[in-house]
Amino acid sequence: MNPTFYFVLASTLVLVTNTYGAVLDTDGDIIFRGSYYVLPVVRGRGGGLTLLGRGGELCPYDIVQESSELDEGIPVKFSNWRPRVAFVPESQDLNIKTDVEATICFRSTYWRVGEFDEERQQYFVVAGLQDDSPNSFFQIEKSGDDAYKFVFCPRTGDSGRQCRNVGIFVDEIGVRRLALRSEPFLVMFKKANVTEISSETM
Repeated sequence: MNPTFYFVLASTLVLVTNTYGAVLDTDGDIIFRGSYYVLPVVRGRGGGLTLLGRGGELCPYDIVQESSELDEGIPVKFSNWRPRVAFVPESQDLNIKTDVEATICFRSTYWRVGEFDEERQQYFVVAGLQDDSPNSFFQIEKSGDDAYKFVFCPRTGDSGRQCRNVGIFVDEIGVRRLALRSEPFLVMFKKANVTEISSETM
């Protein structure tokens, strides 16, 4: 293969990644398509993310954080970002799906912002169907040198977009639930083993 081709290809990749910013995993590698554990940057405050039935019921699911920092939870996959780039870009709308082959709820596990919870005065992140509604898109933003955060940036008419952090809300029974909060949940992404994912079911 012509060395000039590789040079042009590498230069193009550098230009594109500089334009959008590429999300990196814990090894410092660019995240393309694949499955990744979402782990807290701050130790001692729980583990990875998983699915949990709501209000004592088996279904539907909320997105929650494992109570033990030793539990990596269930990995996620990213998709449907607008820029035509191969890697997962920073600060761009995308879909997030909890990566399980099957669940007892027999429904999709794409993240979305649920209806306002009047009792707890919170918007929680829940699992549901994939669609093109604003409630189904999140962004990944850099936060410091080694951390990322999820943000929710719906369009709000003429005022443009007002982003809100995805953080942790500890409910009345101690469940650490993803919700729209002022303080972000700082995370890192660890590449998941494909053979482990295939055995994950709920």
